Amino acid sequence: MRYDDWGWKPYVPVAERRRKAAREMEKRKKQGHAVSPVSIEGRAIAKTFWGSAWCENLERYSDYANRLPRGRTYVRNGSVVDLQITSGEIHAHVSGSELYKVALKVAPVKKAQWKSICDDCAGAIDSLVELLQGRLSKGVMERICRQSHGLFPSPAEIHLSCSCPDSAGMCKHIAAVLYGIGARFDRQPELLFRLRAVDEAELILNAGEATPLAKQGPAASKLLGGEDLAGIFGLDMAQSAIPDAGSAERKPAKPKRPQKAAAAPEGKRKPRKQAASTQRGKRSASARKSQRPAKK
Repeated sequence: MRYDDWGWKPYVPVAERRRKAAREMEKRKKQGHAVSPVSIEGRAIAKTFWGSAWCENLERYSDYANRLPRGRTYVRNGSVVDLQITSGEIHAHVSGSELYKVALKVAPVKKAQWKSICDDCAGAIDSLVELLQGRLSKGVMERICRQSHGLFPSPAEIHLSCSCPDSAGMCKHIAAVLYGIGARFDRQPELLFRLRAVDEAELILNAGEATPLAKQGPAASKLLGGEDLAGIFGLDMAQSAIPDAGSAERKPAKPKRPQKAAAAPEGKRKPRKQAASTQRGKRSASARKSQRPAKK
């Protein structure tokens, strides 16, 4: 590779850089490496809450101000051909006059700082879906994105490294990767929490503690008895209307029916009506006999 009189490599058109980068990325795929390029549609690098908030946070830091414009150009033209975000680390390949390797190390959020964020947001975030989609109140967004005390890292918490010959603390390739991170958060906002080594679920775990009265029953002095209800509503409430638990379980036993007497044998049974009619027949016969005149 030839250099000009100032020690810089000659300019390589964007189309040529992309072709070279595509060949290199294809080689990495064949070797079993995952490749995840950053693709920007339109002029806006990021469109969602998390992506936009990340990019705006970068632009607030004066340390990055003079290098960020070149980085925006690089990320828009597809120069970030691979971007991998893991816990505390970012590895990327950026297409320039050569294919450069960029490595960033991000310090985890301090425990006291993360606890403060969780405490301040407790009860204000209803679900992980709401959190990751950025559908949050203004107060929650300001707390999470607070400069130097929020979830985004400060320049002092990021260690920058690039294989290009630029001796600046942050070259255009690193700037392109930083913007590429914002674009990646558009599609995978949970990566921000992975990068800072925290669990996003902790932001809503204490949501119920913000309203502890919801978990407590009323005090005993606040409870109304039957006589209080009767007086308030003018009802005649019988005490037996509400059986206790013990009486509900114990059912009264049914009275036993008296057992029938054993039936007599069929040969010795005589119907009562037949016996009565026989006696009446004998009495009427004797009466007729007494009324007949005596024979002379």
